[in-house]
Amino acid sequence: MKIYQAKDEDIRLTMLDSFQRYQKTERVYVECNGEILEKYDRFEDTWSISRKREVVRHFSEVIANGGLILLVERNHQIIGFAVIEGVEFGETAVYRELSYIHIDRRHRGKGIGKALFEMVRKAAKDIGAAKLYIGAHPSVETQHFYTRMGCTLAKEINQAIYEREPRDLRLEISVYS
Repeated sequence: MKIYQAKDEDIRLTMLDSFQRYQKTERVYVECNGEILEKYDRFEDTWSISRKREVVRHFSEVIANGGLILLVERNHQIIGFAVIEGVEFGETAVYRELSYIHIDRRHRGKGIGKALFEMVRKAAKDIGAAKLYIGAHPSVETQHFYTRMGCTLAKEINQAIYEREPRDLRLEISVYS
């Protein structure tokens, strides 16, 4: 397994075609008046080829705008990736958005997500961010991952990210700890 920062020449439109982005959710966390509550909400997420290619096109935009793409590769297949956006924001801290971090469903539970997340934090620090801002999927499993990584509820809310997916929980993590 190899984790590396992608360059423009590493980006190929079909690079995620075999990537399995699937998640079955039955329990979610919701924020209500500053409290996090668990509730039942059943749905499934899966990405079509066209959605995967849309994400790959976004990779090129991110690199052009000063952001970073980290790829996890095994046997010449992408089995994980993370995207740190190039735009800084924040009133009290310098945030960068971690807009994507995904591990292929066939490779979850092996510590790959943790290794990738640790590299994301180092990369964000290297480009001057103080904190990562994450609009995180509300599923209990996803939230448990972010909690294990040390994420907490964001102290600031980025309205544009919130409006993109209001069901997500907004999290943050310092890149220095």
